[in-house]
Amino acid sequence: METLGYFAGILTTVAFIPQVMQIYKTKSAKDVSLAMFLIFTSGVMLWLVYGIKTNAFPVIIANAVTLLLSLVILFFKYKYRKML
Repeated sequence: METLGYFAGILTTVAFIPQVMQIYKTKSAKDVSLAMFLIFTSGVMLWLVYGIKTNAFPVIIANAVTLLLSLVILFFKYKYRKML
C-alpha cells in the first residue's frame, strides 16, 4: 500500500514541473492565479506537517518536493510580475 502512496506522490508532484518550466521559459506567470497558489501552498505545508507528525514517508516526500515547486512558482510569479 505504501508503494501506491509513493506512486501517487510522484505523479502529483511531477505534474508541477511543466508549469515551472513554462514560466521559466516564457518569463511570465501572468496566467497563474496568485490566490490559488497561496492557498495551495498553505495546504501543501499542512500536508507536510501532517506527514511528519504521522511518520507517513510518502506524504512527507511528495509534499516536501511539491512545496518546493510551489514556492518556485510563487517566486516566479513575484519575479516576473509587471511593474506598473
